[in-house]
Amino acid sequence: MDTNILLESGTNELEILEFTLGDNHYGINVAKIREILCYQKVTPVPNTHPSVEGIFMPRDTMITVINLKKCLGMPESDVEGLFIITNFNKLDIAFHVDQVIGIHRVSWDEIIKPDSTINGSEGSVATGVIKMQDKLIVILDFEAIVSDISPETGLRTNDIEKIGAREHSDDSILIAEDSVLLSSLITDCLKKAGYEKLIVTFNGQEAWDKIQEFYNAGTLKDNVHCVITDIEMPQMDGHRLTKLIKSDDRFKDIPVIIFSSLVNDEMRRKGERLGADAQLTKPEIGKLVDAIDSLLSNKEN
Repeated sequence: MDTNILLESGTNELEILEFTLGDNHYGINVAKIREILCYQKVTPVPNTHPSVEGIFMPRDTMITVINLKKCLGMPESDVEGLFIITNFNKLDIAFHVDQVIGIHRVSWDEIIKPDSTINGSEGSVATGVIKMQDKLIVILDFEAIVSDISPETGLRTNDIEKIGAREHSDDSILIAEDSVLLSSLITDCLKKAGYEKLIVTFNGQEAWDKIQEFYNAGTLKDNVHCVITDIEMPQMDGHRLTKLIKSDDRFKDIPVIIFSSLVNDEMRRKGERLGADAQLTKPEIGKLVDAIDSLLSNKEN
């Protein structure tokens, strides 16, 4: 399956693959997908999470298969279904679904963020909702699903403990991250690393508004020394935010770090074209601190 969907980077668009589980419609960002395969028999592995069906090896690569219906507490059926093979956070994982409907190109500002009744302080497996004709397509948080099954695939917060005591930094960092849980984990880790002046926003649009607000007030140099941004966010994604910052003479010197589960070879090339100063995949929180240290040190010299 060709996942090279956007010839131009920073357009604030994405393509969503729509699939079904029973009568319900769900979506996944095509950028996460390697391919779609017909159902294949899997080999069960003892003592694994109940949602893990087992493993199989297409083309000599071992891939874990996750039963998405079990993850979402839905009744199973006799439908053989399909495997959506994904790659994110440097992991290859197959999600077992009933049926694939098709691909829709949408803008991030068309994606509705779930409210607090769905997306509470501990986060949710729904990152957004698209209304399409007479149906709602729920975009699932596949990173959260995998992290719940295997916590060690999430942020490696232990890396921060290894850093040890550090001096307090006066540098101010602007964060754009739509996951409430991940935003909290990132801020906690950065504070442990000595970065306590943090401005948290929940999408690229909020971050962009903050940058302009500080600029108009004449306080940008005091408030934004570095930007950390996710890629997948409602309203405005991280690539669009990076493009806006780096193509504007007023802001282009602000270091931008893309910190996302989607940093693979293709997405890295897109980030480089947009001018990102560093790009890291989400588990690497220790490397995030190293990147901040290096960029802010270079900025001062």
